[in-house]
Amino acid sequence: MQIVINSSPLIFLSKLNYLHQFVESPDDFYIPQSVADEIKAKSDPSSQTVQALINAGNLQIRAANLITLVNSLNQRLGKGESEAIALAIELNTDYLLLDDSTARREAKRLGLNIKGTLAVIKKLSKDGKISIQNLDELYQQLITIEFRVKRSLFDQIFLEN
Repeated sequence: MQIVINSSPLIFLSKLNYLHQFVESPDDFYIPQSVADEIKAKSDPSSQTVQALINAGNLQIRAANLITLVNSLNQRLGKGESEAIALAIELNTDYLLLDDSTARREAKRLGLNIKGTLAVIKKLSKDGKISIQNLDELYQQLITIEFRVKRSLFDQIFLEN
């Protein structure tokens, strides 16, 4: 599978210490050049973790060539989100990992398959790569790392089969 990842899922999965488990698979993970630049500009532990995965080849940096699309999307979305959507279209990826609701709507409108950070966490748990002992504790961890999600949506994702 080919997966394009925007910055917020990278950062949140890193803060939760789930990013290594996610990228330890035969899938191809791509991050847009603008996302790589954004992460490289910071020097916090999450950015360092992402940079180490880039250096190890687990995350591949790609610049989107669909510049007109990037520029058009950039009028409504952030640079990283715009380039992630364009790159996902360009590479015809299996899915795009994106959290921002406006960017998700735009990507869906363009026909992309979207997943978010919570879907990744649920899949990692289902595949036995991580263990979630208590959903209340996980929700509190998410709030602590400033991941914004309504409890009703969180419960909907984690309590459905």
